Amino acid sequence: MSAWLSDETTLRTGTDPGRGVDIFTLLRERTDDRAAQVTASGAAWLAGASPYPRSTLSRWEASPGSPGVLPCGSSFDIVNVPALFGRRMLERLWAEGPGSGPVATHRGRMLLFASPGTAQRLPSLLAWEEWGTGSGDGPREQQGALPPVLCHGTGDAVTVPPLAGVAGAGGPRWVVAPDTRNPWLPGPDVLLWACVRVGRSAAPSTTGYSIFPPADPGANVYDVTRRR
Repeated sequence: MSAWLSDETTLRTGTDPGRGVDIFTLLRERTDDRAAQVTASGAAWLAGASPYPRSTLSRWEASPGSPGVLPCGSSFDIVNVPALFGRRMLERLWAEGPGSGPVATHRGRMLLFASPGTAQRLPSLLAWEEWGTGSGDGPREQQGALPPVLCHGTGDAVTVPPLAGVAGAGGPRWVVAPDTRNPWLPGPDVLLWACVRVGRSAAPSTTGYSIFPPADPGANVYDVTRRR
């Protein structure tokens, strides 16, 4: 994957190798949010998902601020969840789990890059866990409902954010940008764990999520309904 690129500084736009914009130099010189910044190695990894990585990089060199479209199934799959649910998944993955791979947002959804094959396995795992836990013969413990989880794998393509997007601009953007040629990608088991943990944390009588921190167990609580 992307083994053809031995020297990241040689790809430039135009016919003259001494002219044009070097996309890798551009990425190295960026000074904005590092977590949301694609590195030269990350760009090479993304291009490796395409059947024609050199042509893909040439297009990105010509328009580094434009989104791209990449196929799923070879370098990565995509797990597509509502933005708020996805942010809570990320909180769980980074606070209690192994972390995440690259993550992007697009049209109110969060796109979690996952290991190839996740799109095939995760839906069946979620279908089982959505009913709760327990043995096949015993009663199951009911869990919170999960929002629509879309999985994109072989045969699908997704829009990826620009390599050099402008902060605050509309359209897709990176939350955790690829920064290496071999990023770690969560598999179906890790993402299932995150989905179930977030689903279980939701109050069963509500469909939204609280924006307030948990109450302090040692705090004094007063019945304000009795005040005049």
